[in-house]
This record gives sequence, structure tokens and C-alpha cells, in this order.
Amino acid sequence: MLATEAGGGTDFVARLIAQGLTESLGHQVIVDNRGNQAAQIAAKAPPDGYTLALQGPPMWVSPLLQKVQYDPIKDFAPITLAATSANVLIVHPSLPANSVKELIAYAKARPGELNYASSMTGASNHLAAELFNYMAGVNIVRIPYKGAAQALTDVVSGAVQMSFPSAAAATPHIKSGRLRALAVTSAKPSALLPGLTTISAAGVPGYQSVAMFGVLAPAGTPVAIINRLNQNVVRFLNRPDIKEKFGNAGNETVGSTPAQFAAAIASDMTNISKMIDATGMRAD
Repeated sequence: MLATEAGGGTDFVARLIAQGLTESLGHQVIVDNRGNQAAQIAAKAPPDGYTLALQGPPMWVSPLLQKVQYDPIKDFAPITLAATSANVLIVHPSLPANSVKELIAYAKARPGELNYASSMTGASNHLAAELFNYMAGVNIVRIPYKGAAQALTDVVSGAVQMSFPSAAAATPHIKSGRLRALAVTSAKPSALLPGLTTISAAGVPGYQSVAMFGVLAPAGTPVAIINRLNQNVVRFLNRPDIKEKFGNAGNETVGSTPAQFAAAIASDMTNISKMIDATGMRAD
């Protein structure tokens, strides 16, 4: 079983990984969408390799904001960082801002008047927005939603002025003119939106925010099982057809070692913790 969050990019990555493990292990690996409970269920499962988790930032960010029933470091054995995904800063066309610099100037002249839509606390679209607030020195108010799809829908309708959705989700609305894209959140431009600059290059030097999706097992899972799972998943991620599927959905495959994924989680937690301390960010 692969426990994950329902919907969004995490679910997409989980289903592809489950497909790869089913093929390589010779038995069916099912995706179990448990929402916010997925991490807790995986953390408490027997460490036998039969229950895994496909998790993104909320798994290790939530404990920084509220009490949860697991420890993101002590209760898990990382297997591999599977993929990363950039978000894109989009605004409703009615907002008079055609660049990142224009948006910052507009927001600074109207502190607390602009709003942005995001899904659950700790999701990539939430973290990207709060990092933008922090680094750009603006006060754009969060409007939380239960899911990323509804958050994006309300920006398209004009009910909310801006958001930081995944590039894949936003692209159809950008191409149709229903949304205006200002920049991507990654350090480098996205192949999904050719010609679109990065937030860092467009006026917020050093800005970078990408979602990470990785596979983990319960702590105590034997090293031999961890290594076998790592080899199977990484081999699957390196297939050209799988790289293409991930790329078409706005994701970049990684396929790291367990140690590299553990280090990436620890580094992300450190950076986000600093932002939380500086901004006073809280859970919903």
C-alpha cells in the first residue's frame, strides 16, 4: 500500500510510483488516499515494506505549525526523492500588474488589501505564497481552501486575485487568457511555460520554492528492503517514457538515494522553520 494525500500533484506521483512498483515487485501496489491522515497511518504501520508513503511538504511542514501524531524525522525511513514541481505566480487579468515588480509595487501601496488562494497549510502553493510575502516585503492575505482545484477555480472566476498553483494546473487557463502568468517559482524557467521568467530574476533575488514528492517507509524497515525499493523506484523514474509523463504534468523526476532525500527534508524543514519564525505563519 502507498499512503498519500487525495488529489493534486501528490496523488499523480503516487499513482505512477505504484504502477512502477507493481511491475517490478510482481504484486499489486494500491494507492490509499487518506488525506491528512496518510502520514500518520504510514508512520504507525509495521516496518515490513508493505506499507509505504508518498508524501510532499505538508508531511514535514505540518509538525512545525501544529501538533501531529507522528515525527517526520524519527518515524520514517526515506527511500527516494521521486520528483520536484514548480509553481507559477498567476493573477486574475483584472489585477493591474503585468510583472512581478508591478505586483510588488501595487501590493506595497495596498497592504492587506490583496488576497491569494491556497489549499491546505504546508502545501506548495501555500509555502510559495508565504515565501513571496516574506521576501518581497508585502502583505497579501491568504484565502484557504480544502483543495488546490477549488482555489484555482476561484482565481479564474475573479473571486480571489492571485495564487501560486502548479504549472500544469495553471497552463490551460494561462493559454486561454483567463489568468495572467507573471513568473515561475523555481530557480530555473519551466519547460512547461517557455519564455516565462522566474520570480528570482523578475524582482525577488534568491527566491525559490518547489514542491518535493518522495517515497518513505516506517522507521525500522530493514536496510535491505529500503535499498531494494530505492533501486526499483529509481529505475522506474529513469525510464524515458516515465520522465515524459512526469514532465507533461509539470514535474521533474529525481530518483535520489535515501540519504539524499533525508537531507533534503531536513534542509527544507530548517528553511521553512525560519520563515515561520519570521512571519508568524500559523496552521488553519
